[in-house]
Amino acid sequence: MSELNELYQEMILDHNKNPRNFHAIENADHVAEGYNPLCGDRLNLYLQMKGDQIQDIGFQGSGCAISKSSASMMTTGVKGKTKQEALLLFQNFHKMLSGPTNAGFDLKLLGKLAVFSGVSEYPTRVKCATLAWHTLKAALGKRGQAVTTEDNV
Repeated sequence: MSELNELYQEMILDHNKNPRNFHAIENADHVAEGYNPLCGDRLNLYLQMKGDQIQDIGFQGSGCAISKSSASMMTTGVKGKTKQEALLLFQNFHKMLSGPTNAGFDLKLLGKLAVFSGVSEYPTRVKCATLAWHTLKAALGKRGQAVTTEDNV
């Protein structure tokens, strides 16, 4: 097993067993719900913004290890970032998982999130890994409606 695959498995297991930011935010000013009908993953995402900056972020829900760990790592990665910085991370994460041979994304910008690059080899798992990210995009856009992995979001 390659070193990246081992790191991927360790991080997925750690963030699945001990998810970071796994809580509701009572006074959240941005909220969105996400659902992956193929896998059954569901999550609610809560944001507390201060101007254009994500002051606090939390999530609750249930799902597979990839979905839950992706949400955990995403919340850790965007906390303290501006809306624009978070959307840039979303774009890079999405490109990494769905682009042709993972081209066109900024590996340095993604940092630890790059451990999810291997998910691109499993198309049904890409939706598990990106659910939290699409939900974040909806919350930042204040769409006020649930998003699914089957939406064109």
